[in-house]
Amino acid sequence: MTTASMNALELSGVRKVYGSGGSAVTALDGVSVGIPRGSFTAVMGPSGSGKSTFLHCAAGLDRPTSGRVALGGYEIGNLNESALTQLRRDRIGFIFQAYNLLPSLNVLQNITLPLRLAGRKPDPQWLRTIVEGVGIAKRLEHRPAELSGGQQQRVAIARALVARPDVVLADEPTGALDTRTGKQVLDLLRTIVDHMGQTVLMVTHDPVAASAADSVLFLADGKLAGHAVKPTPERIAEWMTHLGEW
Repeated sequence: MTTASMNALELSGVRKVYGSGGSAVTALDGVSVGIPRGSFTAVMGPSGSGKSTFLHCAAGLDRPTSGRVALGGYEIGNLNESALTQLRRDRIGFIFQAYNLLPSLNVLQNITLPLRLAGRKPDPQWLRTIVEGVGIAKRLEHRPAELSGGQQQRVAIARALVARPDVVLADEPTGALDTRTGKQVLDLLRTIVDHMGQTVLMVTHDPVAASAADSVLFLADGKLAGHAVKPTPERIAEWMTHLGEW
């Protein structure tokens, strides 16, 4: 089913319960939120607040117990596993803390791997745009072991962009990087939103990283507990203190 929407991603009344009976755990409890196209949104919350489940439901990796998830206007709840796999490959870009690059492939091969798995060829002009945009155009023949952590994350960002996804989901993308390199990666995420029109949804525990986003969603006990627009790191830390983490 398709819905007309200005949002790249929508969660409506999403509830996720793991287990049953007395051992049931409610990880998400009626979360409704829209992520506008061309925006950079951060998700924060105390440990156990539901951040990972939120990301997994948004990506179709976890099926909600109830509620609706729509990606690029398409409801994904009724898709079978094969269709979900194709949707994730074609319409979602993933960036992880651990980079998840294949050591036996060079940079160019790592970037284009999602398209090769889909039996598609990259658009040469778009490929050139993203490798230049993320600053690795001169590293395409190198293997991951020959790159710094920051360079590897740039490769991972390019890989996430290669299929022109509806949304890029980033899970602690600066978690393994030093402060300076982390800032470069955040600046890069900001650039792909502002100049490439991408939509980025980032889970982070770092108030400084979250302050790079247009807005921050706060989760607590599986519920949406707040929303801040263009907050400072200090304001974010204050929110987190209020939510009981700091």
